[in-house]
Amino acid sequence: MLKELAVSIVMPAYRAQATIARAVASALAQTHVHFELIVVADDQEDYEAILGRAGIADPRLRFLSSGLIGAGSCPARNVGLDAARYEIAAILDADDAFKPEKLEIMTPLAIQYGLVSCALDVTTPDGTHLRYVGKGENRLLSPGDYKFTNFSMDSMLVHDRRRADPRFSTTQPSMTDLDFLLKLFATVPACFHVGAPLHDYVKMPVSLSNGPGVTQRMVASKTMMRKGLAEGRYPLADPTGIVGMGRFLDISLAAEKTYAPRPGANPPDLFEDHLEHLLKR
Repeated sequence: MLKELAVSIVMPAYRAQATIARAVASALAQTHVHFELIVVADDQEDYEAILGRAGIADPRLRFLSSGLIGAGSCPARNVGLDAARYEIAAILDADDAFKPEKLEIMTPLAIQYGLVSCALDVTTPDGTHLRYVGKGENRLLSPGDYKFTNFSMDSMLVHDRRRADPRFSTTQPSMTDLDFLLKLFATVPACFHVGAPLHDYVKMPVSLSNGPGVTQRMVASKTMMRKGLAEGRYPLADPTGIVGMGRFLDISLAAEKTYAPRPGANPPDLFEDHLEHLLKR
């Protein structure tokens, strides 16, 4: 029973010296203790030593390397998933954090439903709360409805690899979490959503300012995914979800074209605020 409930947490790490201790500490503080945390260096840093100097050591920690430098989170995540020992998987980026009850709440639901999401607590790097995304009641989300609730990033997912075991795209410019989600939906018909914010999503400065090249990459990825949906490259267990997911991507593309964050705004202008307004029309 304990093995069934055990979770493999995959953490890609690139230039994460300033943030990784908090992220790892949030995993070690879980009320659900049956897990391994696989740290995959994408910069050839010795994160075991870095964490050791911060006073963090635990037999549940494993340290691997992508064998690359700055290749991006996707190759590193794939290395971690390939090495995972357990059937339940979760992603934790090295600048984000889990709330203490995340795995205790989400692991049994992942076993029951195959895929589970949770609300996000969106913060600045210094921990200042900006907003919640997806906060509310617990409910089952179809593929067509999913992004109208979880309209920010999708790294908060926990999934059962016996039901779906995809890998992250290494060719998309961005939006790789959504691509991964659609691959999960190929064999899992719906996602159970926990309305409590169990995952801290840290908005790094480039995200806050929508810095150089970010909009172009997002538009390119969303356009690629929209075309993929239309051409049948994302077969879903619930094919009705293609319409809703396509509608979300259309709205999100329109939002990219009209998003104009104010430089230096405090609190910062968030794309999620702009997008939510359009989704509710």
